[in-house]
Amino acid sequence: MPKQIATSEKHWYAIHTYSGYEESVAKNLEQRIDSLGMQDKIFRVLVPKEKKIKIKGGKRYTVEDKIYPGYVLVEMIVTDDSWYVVRNTPRVTGFIGSGTTPTPVSEDEIQILMGRMGVEEPKYKIEFKIGDHVKITDGPFKDFDGKVAEIDEKRGKVKVLVTMFGRETPVEMDFLQVKKI
Repeated sequence: MPKQIATSEKHWYAIHTYSGYEESVAKNLEQRIDSLGMQDKIFRVLVPKEKKIKIKGGKRYTVEDKIYPGYVLVEMIVTDDSWYVVRNTPRVTGFIGSGTTPTPVSEDEIQILMGRMGVEEPKYKIEFKIGDHVKITDGPFKDFDGKVAEIDEKRGKVKVLVTMFGRETPVEMDFLQVKKI
């Protein structure tokens, strides 16, 4: 008696994994697909990631962050066999869905996700505007307060007016080095 409602349509499904093991689950699953000959039912395995900019020690780094930690996406046709292969991959705790029936991820969500993942240059998200009071969190002016004078979104830089020795001095900072007060 089949447990899964077999449809011949392929959809994306989210599987829950042990956090931190997303990459190894994806690799394991791809090996299982090959060794068990499931390429006709399980098509793609994806760990959704996006590039972000971080600053550490005054240096700028581009890092890849998982968009959904603890989850891996699988494009597949759900049958008892394909469900069993995915579900019994080491460190997979289950499909997202009710009971044992996986719920497909909507096409819209997949398109948005693919868009986020496909961005080559990480975007700068500047959360303040000219005139806002900010605190400098990194660099030689750490712990100084100031006022935003200019914002250069393309370069991810802000010019902050810092009061030193009784006069305002403009200091150019990376936007990640300041936070709104």
